[in-house]
Amino acid sequence: MITRPNRRNTGTRASLKAGLLLSAAMLAVALSGVGEARAFSLFGVHLWGEREEEIDNVQDPVRYHVTFSVTGGDDGLERFLRNRSELVNGENQPVDGDLGLLVKARDDLQILVGSLFERAYYGGLVNISIEGQNIEDIVGLPNFDRVNPVPVTVNIEAGPRFTFANIDIKDAPPEFDPAKLGLVIGTPAYSTTILSAAQDIVSKLKDDGHPFARITKREVIANHENATINVLIDAEAGPKADLGPIAIKGADAVDPEFIRTYSRLKAGEPYSPQELTDAANRLRTLKTFDSVVINTGDTLDENGQLPTTITVKDGKFRYFGFGATVSSIDGLGLEGYWGHRNLFGHAEGLRLEAGVSRIGVTDTLDSLDYAGGITFTRPGLFHPSGMFTASLAAGTENPDPYNAKTVAGSVTYSYEQNDYNTITLGSTTEYSHIEDAFGTEDYLTFSLPVGFDRDTRNDALNPTEGIYLITTAEPAYDFLNGTVYSSFSAVGSTYFSAGEDDRFTLAARLGAGTIVGGDSLEDIPANQRFYAGGGGSVRGYAYKSISPRNANGDETGGRSYVEATLEARIGVTENIQVVPFIDAADVSADNFPDFSDIRAGAGIGVRYLTGFGPIRLDVALPLDRYPGGDRFGIYAGIGQSF
Repeated sequence: MITRPNRRNTGTRASLKAGLLLSAAMLAVALSGVGEARAFSLFGVHLWGEREEEIDNVQDPVRYHVTFSVTGGDDGLERFLRNRSELVNGENQPVDGDLGLLVKARDDLQILVGSLFERAYYGGLVNISIEGQNIEDIVGLPNFDRVNPVPVTVNIEAGPRFTFANIDIKDAPPEFDPAKLGLVIGTPAYSTTILSAAQDIVSKLKDDGHPFARITKREVIANHENATINVLIDAEAGPKADLGPIAIKGADAVDPEFIRTYSRLKAGEPYSPQELTDAANRLRTLKTFDSVVINTGDTLDENGQLPTTITVKDGKFRYFGFGATVSSIDGLGLEGYWGHRNLFGHAEGLRLEAGVSRIGVTDTLDSLDYAGGITFTRPGLFHPSGMFTASLAAGTENPDPYNAKTVAGSVTYSYEQNDYNTITLGSTTEYSHIEDAFGTEDYLTFSLPVGFDRDTRNDALNPTEGIYLITTAEPAYDFLNGTVYSSFSAVGSTYFSAGEDDRFTLAARLGAGTIVGGDSLEDIPANQRFYAGGGGSVRGYAYKSISPRNANGDETGGRSYVEATLEARIGVTENIQVVPFIDAADVSADNFPDFSDIRAGAGIGVRYLTGFGPIRLDVALPLDRYPGGDRFGIYAGIGQSF
């Protein structure tokens, strides 16, 4: 479904991708079977039953049984080693032949020894035997008895935990304090700490402009008499360097000069790995290239600069797609789109789209929501950090408070001030024919929206830290009615995480807005007033149903609003979250909220974390339901709710 971006409408429609419906159908089929109980997995997660052994690709399957024991060490050592052991983790899957079992055991020996080093046990002993024979004594091709699973025994003696005794970092700047690198005398000498320290030294030298920084020597000496470790790290910084001329390779349809400019890399600027990474990511976000790689030379050129090359591979410029959304309250929606990502050789974008929604919740075609539009984008116009956007959209919208037919054209220019801040300027002209609680009216409005956004989230679809702030000021004039008014709004979200791997995330959102000007509320077009309710607002209430009402109980929309949401995203497994939440809002006909009609909804949701974002399913109840309002709402989509 296509809508003109409008931050004044605080409620957004919830959506459920069609694939979820298919998954639900498959689950229903799986549950309908009777008779023998079978294993079942959903989205790759094993839910119940015995896992089926994958032996199709094993020509000579050999099953085995592991006896695993650890003597000594800290409380969590045995669990840590079991998790690392390939023999233990693969016990339910047969290996290919007797030799395959022997090879797996020998590989596991190296893994377990390295794992002991990770936990600072440098004097530990790992013994692995098969059918009572130490694997180091097995010569030639083995021949195991396969009447029963082959017995494999893993015995580990941890020994003492080693600590750092002496730290020597040579040829590194004095700011490299070993303690800041985790190398503290008297603390456990984890091998991972030593490796990380060496990597940190090289990274910091490169960040300081030394492209050829490297570790020339890393020596770890264990003293088994007193269980200590001496560490020697020898670093070589090499010369500082500036970037040389930026060469472009592989660009067939995209102007090389545009690539060079849009990357924001300039010859003569100091070498910075972060700047190179940012430049590559910036080019990838254009979605014009299949691949973007930035390489630097192994030596400096004759001018003492670092040769730098951007290598790209053009992608498929034309694309199309279809989508479906569904909600228990707002019905079914269908959409389709076609686009081009490189119209004139500067990554210009063109997108045509059309959609229809509210299928199933209305009996007439006139009551459906229709939308269509065309959008043109030109990245890097006037400045590498700029983006020009022009769009034309038309549609009908029929939420409970009003029926609107609109045609709107807009031009915007956004400027990325830095990695986090974006400033947007624009102009919008919109004609609308609206039927609402005040009657029928036509509007022809011209507005000048100004926006400032700040986004420090670590992940747009599944944030666990950072903030996201959207602010807008939009003065407007209605030519048909001579009304001058201005809208101001701000919405901020923040995230706090705790626990292992950020398993617990507390997310909070607060929004507020006001409209000033106009002699009365009806002078403001109904589709530009404030409302709340829906999957992106107060869940449990219908889309835009939270609103001031007239004497007949009809929604009028408001001049101001305040809205708050609090969620606790609790990871119960690596991929599944349980999310209790509460939403609340107050929408007022006055310029400032009077908090006389606060509506709240509460519920619980489930998130399944995937590589393309969380799959979201929420069930919410209105805590103060309107007469005749929905008793609950079900919302689904891709990504967290905010």
